[in-house]
Amino acid sequence: MHLTTDNKLRKLIVVGDRVLIRLSKDNERTDSGLYLPPGVGEKEKVQQGYVLKAGPGYALPVPPPEEESWKPEEEKIKYIPLQAKEGDLAIFLASGATEVVYHGDKYFIVPQQAILLLEREEEL
Repeated sequence: MHLTTDNKLRKLIVVGDRVLIRLSKDNERTDSGLYLPPGVGEKEKVQQGYVLKAGPGYALPVPPPEEESWKPEEEKIKYIPLQAKEGDLAIFLASGATEVVYHGDKYFIVPQQAILLLEREEEL
């Protein structure tokens, strides 16, 4: 699921246990019908948005080199994958997020530990 109309995020690589999130559109009106000024929802402690990209996960420690020099060297890093995937709706703590502006759009880089809840379209 691609949440952007163009591929301007294709060059971005998310590192480690972080995800790139774009905030979902806030309601401009309350349930009672009052209009809210811009920026009111940004001050909330808990935010929600869609995961655009996810990092590879938590890196596993590399085992010590073996003493058998005849074996080919493998320097492939192994990762424990993240639960968050592209297209998930994430509810996260704003205090753990870092706000960035890329090509004029605002995004949040959020570590997996700051994500409280994920909503996925497919069954788990």
